[in-house]
Amino acid sequence: MPLPFLTADRAFEDAADTALPFDDRDQWRRPYRPGPYRVGAAALLLLLASYVLFASVIIAAAGDTSAASVCGGIAVLIIAAALRLLRMGTWVSARGLRHVAFLKTQTVPWNNVVTARTVQQPVRWLGLPRTVQGQALILVRRDRQGEQTTLLTSHNGDFLGRATAFDRASDSVEVWSEEYRSQR
Repeated sequence: MPLPFLTADRAFEDAADTALPFDDRDQWRRPYRPGPYRVGAAALLLLLASYVLFASVIIAAAGDTSAASVCGGIAVLIIAAALRLLRMGTWVSARGLRHVAFLKTQTVPWNNVVTARTVQQPVRWLGLPRTVQGQALILVRRDRQGEQTTLLTSHNGDFLGRATAFDRASDSVEVWSEEYRSQR
């Protein structure tokens, strides 16, 4: 079974001669692998969902179908949360840049992007309220009078403890931005 998210880093490593190593640039893709903290949290959620599904089978075997269906519904919500957690991140294509958060997705066409740049600033550690000094990839938008949006940080679930992966991901998003802003 092909796992396209595992080929993202390999494609960048194999294609040293080009900054945008993908043939089909109209397809949305994340130019980095999900980090170990994000994958670990999703795995724990899926493990919890398996226990809840097993509990719903036991409840259904005991004869209480309404409680079993509620338990099954909770398991489906946990599975949906795990899948959304894995989907979170910054995605690029020839059409624009897409920032996927847990509850919200924003798509910005390349002609509305002023710049995407890496800056040194306090960033949230694993999305928690605690901030530490780190790097962030900032998107400046034209359609919102220069509003800055943080796309990636060096201390989020994808890049904590993986500085080279953050550098590679932020560089590739910057290259996508430069190439497609110049074409529009």
